[in-house]
Amino acid sequence: MAIQGYLAVSCVRRGFCCGVRRQAGLLLFLFCLVDVVTGQIRYSISEEMKKGSLIGNVAQDLGLDLKRLRSGRARIVTGDSVQYAELNADKGILVVNERIDREQLCGDVTPCSFSFEVILENPIELHRVTVEILDINDHAPFFPSKDIQIEMSESATIGAQFPLESAVDPDVGLNALQNYNLSPNHHFIVKQHANPDGGKYAELVLQRPLDRELHPSISLKLIAVDGGIPPKSGSVNIEITVLDANDNAPVFNQSIYKATVAENAPMGTYITRVNASDADSGSNGQISFSFSKLRGNTVELFNIDENTGVISVSGLMDFEIQRKYEVRLEARDRGGLTGTSKVIIDVLDVNDNVPVINIMSFSDHVMEDAPLGTTIAVINVKDIDSERNGQISCTIDGKLPFKIQSSLPSYYNLISDQQFDRETAPEYNITITATDMGSPPLSTSRTLHLRISDVNDNAPLFEALKYVAYVMENNAPGTSILSISAHDSDSNQNARISYFLEETQVSGTPVSNFITINSETGVLHAVRSFDYEQIKQLQVVVKAQDGGSPPLSSNVTVKIMIQDQNDNAPQVLYPVQTSSSLVAEMVPRSADVGYLVTKVVAVDVDSGQNAWLSYKLQKATDRALFEVGLQNGEIRTIRQVTDKDAVKQRLTVVVEDNGQPSRSATVNVNVAVADSFPEVLSEFTDFTHDKEYNDNLTFYLVLALAVVSFLFITCLVVIISVKIYRWRQTRILYHSSLPVIPYYPPRYSDTLGTGTLQHVYNYEVCRTTDSRKSDIKYMQPMSQSLVSVNGAETDTLQREKESDAILSPVSGFGLSTMILMCATRRRYGRQMLVFILCLVALHSVAGQARYSVPEEQAVGTFVGNLGRDLGLDVARLVSGKARIITKGGRQYVDLIRDKGTLVVKERIDREELCGQTTPCSFSFEVIIENPIQLYRVTVEVVDINDNRPSFPKDEIKLKIVENAARGTRFSLESADDPDVGLKDIQKYELKPSDNFKLEVHSQPDGGKFIEMVLQNPLDREKEETHELVLIATDGGEPRRSGTARIHITVLDANDNAPVCGQPVYKADVKENSLEGTVVTTVSANDADKGLNGEVTFSIAHVAREAKELFELNVNTGEIRVAGKLDFEKSKTYQLNVQASDHGGYTDTCKVIIQIVDENDNVPTIELMSFSSSIPEDSPPGTTVAVVNVDDADSDGGGNVKCSINSDVPFKTESSLPGYYTIVTESLLDRETIPEYNITITVSDEGSPPLSSSKHINVKVSDVNDSPPKFDRTAYSKTLPENNSPGFSIFAVNARDADWGQNARVSYFLDEREINGVNVASFVSVNSDSGVIHAVRSMDYEQIKWFEFNVTARDGGSPPLSSVATVRIMIQDQNDNAPQVLYPVQTSSSLVAEMVPRSADVGYLVTKVVAVDVDSGQNAWLSYKLQKATDRALFEVGLQNGEIRTIRQVTDKDAVKQRLTVVVEDNGQPSRSATVNVNVAVADSFPEVLSEFTDFTHDKEYNDNLTFYLVLALAVVSFLFITCLVVIISVKIYRWRQTRILYHSSLPVIPYYPPRYSDTLGTGTLQHVYNYEVCRTTDSRKSDCKFGGTGSQNVLIMDPSCTGTMQRIQNEKNILDEPDSPVELV
Repeated sequence: MAIQGYLAVSCVRRGFCCGVRRQAGLLLFLFCLVDVVTGQIRYSISEEMKKGSLIGNVAQDLGLDLKRLRSGRARIVTGDSVQYAELNADKGILVVNERIDREQLCGDVTPCSFSFEVILENPIELHRVTVEILDINDHAPFFPSKDIQIEMSESATIGAQFPLESAVDPDVGLNALQNYNLSPNHHFIVKQHANPDGGKYAELVLQRPLDRELHPSISLKLIAVDGGIPPKSGSVNIEITVLDANDNAPVFNQSIYKATVAENAPMGTYITRVNASDADSGSNGQISFSFSKLRGNTVELFNIDENTGVISVSGLMDFEIQRKYEVRLEARDRGGLTGTSKVIIDVLDVNDNVPVINIMSFSDHVMEDAPLGTTIAVINVKDIDSERNGQISCTIDGKLPFKIQSSLPSYYNLISDQQFDRETAPEYNITITATDMGSPPLSTSRTLHLRISDVNDNAPLFEALKYVAYVMENNAPGTSILSISAHDSDSNQNARISYFLEETQVSGTPVSNFITINSETGVLHAVRSFDYEQIKQLQVVVKAQDGGSPPLSSNVTVKIMIQDQNDNAPQVLYPVQTSSSLVAEMVPRSADVGYLVTKVVAVDVDSGQNAWLSYKLQKATDRALFEVGLQNGEIRTIRQVTDKDAVKQRLTVVVEDNGQPSRSATVNVNVAVADSFPEVLSEFTDFTHDKEYNDNLTFYLVLALAVVSFLFITCLVVIISVKIYRWRQTRILYHSSLPVIPYYPPRYSDTLGTGTLQHVYNYEVCRTTDSRKSDIKYMQPMSQSLVSVNGAETDTLQREKESDAILSPVSGFGLSTMILMCATRRRYGRQMLVFILCLVALHSVAGQARYSVPEEQAVGTFVGNLGRDLGLDVARLVSGKARIITKGGRQYVDLIRDKGTLVVKERIDREELCGQTTPCSFSFEVIIENPIQLYRVTVEVVDINDNRPSFPKDEIKLKIVENAARGTRFSLESADDPDVGLKDIQKYELKPSDNFKLEVHSQPDGGKFIEMVLQNPLDREKEETHELVLIATDGGEPRRSGTARIHITVLDANDNAPVCGQPVYKADVKENSLEGTVVTTVSANDADKGLNGEVTFSIAHVAREAKELFELNVNTGEIRVAGKLDFEKSKTYQLNVQASDHGGYTDTCKVIIQIVDENDNVPTIELMSFSSSIPEDSPPGTTVAVVNVDDADSDGGGNVKCSINSDVPFKTESSLPGYYTIVTESLLDRETIPEYNITITVSDEGSPPLSSSKHINVKVSDVNDSPPKFDRTAYSKTLPENNSPGFSIFAVNARDADWGQNARVSYFLDEREINGVNVASFVSVNSDSGVIHAVRSMDYEQIKWFEFNVTARDGGSPPLSSVATVRIMIQDQNDNAPQVLYPVQTSSSLVAEMVPRSADVGYLVTKVVAVDVDSGQNAWLSYKLQKATDRALFEVGLQNGEIRTIRQVTDKDAVKQRLTVVVEDNGQPSRSATVNVNVAVADSFPEVLSEFTDFTHDKEYNDNLTFYLVLALAVVSFLFITCLVVIISVKIYRWRQTRILYHSSLPVIPYYPPRYSDTLGTGTLQHVYNYEVCRTTDSRKSDCKFGGTGSQNVLIMDPSCTGTMQRIQNEKNILDEPDSPVELV
């Protein structure tokens, strides 16, 4: 089909609209194709019309009749996936097919239209139809954001403009956005502007100044209205936040804060929290907290969080150094304005100093026999804390054999309190603990290591109570037997042990004749050789003696066991060796393998493994006939006894033990090999003897069976009778009302007494089976109370109550000792302890002295004359070993005894010693011994002006906003001077003082803090920084001073708006630019600094599409591509960029962006017509498909070329511009290539060129032009005979290259006869699968092969076929057994062949002849001898069946010989036949007749009877012995149970209690009773009531009690229960 024409290119994106250039091209194209495109029409409709609404009458407008529309298969061709219009060919009209939304279709483009082509075939006609979409007002304006947030500084000027976000209305023309309205207010008006693209945006204009204090925020509403009828509108809320100017200083909520903190508080401990507020907002209202004017080490003690105002501990505070801190606080905002306050922190005292222990004297060794009260150590304890925290008590572990006594205040003596035992505790670690009385108390410990010296007080002890040793007999004299060892708990010479043998006798001989011992090592040696047969063990006593003075000793028993050696040979007990014994045992010739001939019995007098015997056959007449059991000595046959074996056999058996080396003995056994047949009986005795023997054996067997059966039945009857008797006795006992109790004559108590007290006790006793070995003492009753009447006895039934011991005065104890005892027992209050300690101190401290010395004096400087001031002479100081005792770690002064003076020992720094505390002093004690005297000395340290004032920081940096008001105060950090008094800081100065002045304030603690006050306004434009000097001067002589530099930075106020670098920016960007491509960068400058000078950028009042395509970096002003740019859609974009600072000031500039066109649209391919299947016999030139190609680009980028792949038999032809037909180029063959994949490629002429491709699949439909083909022309298959009917032989297979029904193959058998029978009687073929089945079972013997033809026919029209030949080979199977032809088997045949006794080896007796009707290896026959009377006489040829002799025939051979021959074929499985051949070994026929008589019947009868009699006797004996074993086992078990339950010295009897009381008591109440309870393991299931108490004499009164041993639960007797656990035997 020839197609000519060109479809006008429509806009790809939404509009389907063409520019001027495209309209001119279309016009030129239509002039060229006026003969093909016959018309073009245009329609207009409104958007949102219903589906099926009429658009126009195409047939009428194009002048076409309806028949032409139908015959030409008129249809709509559109390039989009959505087809908005539908052609009704029957009526020739266009109707709406899909909902049309103009905004979705065209967006903002006007006019909006879409185009499509109407195509008719035969011949091809193209008609373009354009439908214009008219807009309706179906959208209201809306704002992209729900609300608009704007921040403005309250200092903004009147007339300032603030751009607003534009509203969006998808409608166009009059229906689009027209006006903006602003809700009424006093501050702002709205000003409307128009963009070059026709869009409108609004700006807010400030009319009145803003006041944040009056109106911190303003709410407005902006309304956008369109021009539709009726008009629609949208609104957005505008929230304006008024930014504050920094004009308020921070203010603390309290002028003074007070807090407390413990002195041991860890770092980070919370103290308090301060709070300040600032009327400003934002950054101006952000407050940071800090300390100011901290003095000394206060800087290191506290920390304040600058954000939260939390004050916490940052250093270590000591209550003893300083008890109160006053700290100045400062709150500063971001504008440099400050507020001040102060916090007073009181330090709480805690017990934070542990006591100190000093060892004044200590002896680390003491004898273990040291007397009580021996002094071990002298201790001094101290605590630097004050008041109760400094009061100390000293203790040691109460479990140690020591005690501690107070000799003087703070001095303690450690003395022994118990006798020592070095062996139990050779040393002691004595921990002395000193604890103060603080809360919580603190303590410290000091450990002393004391060793106990040894005294010989322990005898040697052996490691075992007795020793057992083993020695082999026949040992050599001097052999080491055993080493014994003893140890002595003492040490050194006291622990040195010697060993001796006690003088004892063994069988009247001194033990020293047998054994000797090494006195040093304890090794026992044998004096002589031992003989196990004479003496089996020795028992000696060994003595161990130590080396102490006097020596101590102990003894131990040693048992020496003599072990046996193999020194005796075995002795044979059976068979007994006699010279007259010729035949000991008889073995019949019919004996089978394993026949027991006899048993050799031997013993060995040795013991253990030396007595283990083994049996071996040393000699034998025929070693291949007999063997001997290795362990049991049984002689058995190891093969079948034959007639060739000699009658007389002699065996030599060796009996060997298991010793090392082994010993042995030998025994000779004579065996006679004899048969019971007549021909051999004549050599021994007559047959009647054997007959008599059998009769006697039968008699004795019957007699033994009868006796054993009688005994067994009698035993069963006796057992059943005894069991019935005991059962009846048990029932009588169990149903008795008498209780069974242990009887204790004559001591028992009244259980129903008439006394005044009850004493019924319930105890649940759960004991082990061995419980009878222990007693139970019941300590407390379970019900009623007891009254004790015997105070002299031990009260075991009352709960022991611990009572405090009352201390009585002890002579020899001083006042301090009594105080220590009271403190230890905690019997007195702590106040009393303190009071008494003070009294003691008054007696001990003899005087005080006080001195003063300036700080920083040289070492050795004189402090004072202590001897003169205290009234002591130098001799007393020297003799009393006067020394200084200090509480701290440092000793600042030293005592010179020979002069009695105090001098400076270390450098004294008053500031280090006392800090700010005045006056500053330190104290110490001077102690003098013999007698002890204590003197307190206090030295006051006088301050000198050795420190200059210093500021915490050399430079102070302040930031002050330039609009700060006059009088604003700025707190400064004070200087610090460690000196005190007049030498501290006295004056502050500030230079220069042009803008600021200085004010000094005093604090309650005498400190000073300073503030700087602003006098003149600051101007940042004139001077940005100020440099000042702060000077602090003290009052010392000479004066000292310190300085600090103050650096003031003037902060800027926001009074300048941003200014854009250019009013208009221009940039170009390619339409294929990637997202993130930089377009241009806008810039703006702000004369302000800091936060006010930071400029941010934003895009304001632009179309939504432009916002989606570009993005702006708010900080850098960089504009980047954010979407896909399309030159065909829009060539130019204009952006309005707004620059804003943080104060709300703004400026706006424009950015014009030009889009550069590129070849970025690939050509498109559309299938107008396509036939996916084509017959393989189609002629060349047949049309397969019609395609339309198009490219949205213009110029060279819009010119396209179409081609297909060259490896297919197709080509393209162009019928019209933009239209191509794909036709066949040659003949097709489906069997060669069933389908083709055609790739249509379209490329444009752009730079670089773009292309696209489309794949179509053309299938070649089949024509029946190929007959079926078999895999092979002839088939051959073997079939085993005897197959089952229906057996699947094999399958033929034919293939057809055609498809579908043409390739469907059916199979048929050709008509043919085989041996006059139709082939269908033998085989059949499945018409679908080609499987050949056997119709009947085949027989190889009847037919060996046959042949037939199979036809394969396809399902085409007409059908095609082919033929194959099949040959079936029948395979033989082994289905026939061999048939014996000779000898012929008859029932009357006794002797078939005769062999003379003179026959030599290889004599031919006869030949077995057999045949097999099978063929091949199934017919190969072999002959085997299955059974024979004498297998050693004849053999059968394996292949020929000849029976020959294999040895010389002798007179001993039996006359009657019977042979069974098996004839077997070689099939799988094999088949066989048997034949019996009777052979007579005789020289004459009469001899044969005389020997073939039957005398075996009687022999077989006797043998069977004997066997059954022996079997019956064995079974009955086994049952009888088993019954006896079971009875004995049960009796032993019950006897043991009885012994466990009732092995007591008290009888268990039925007992009627007489109800009377104890006759052995001395009063009216009972004594303590111990009960021995013997219970079963299940005893916990019952209760016991014991009438007697467990301790004191009591009276019992319980009328409800009826016995002394009753079960209370459920008031039932335990013997009444049928399953009672109590059993009486």
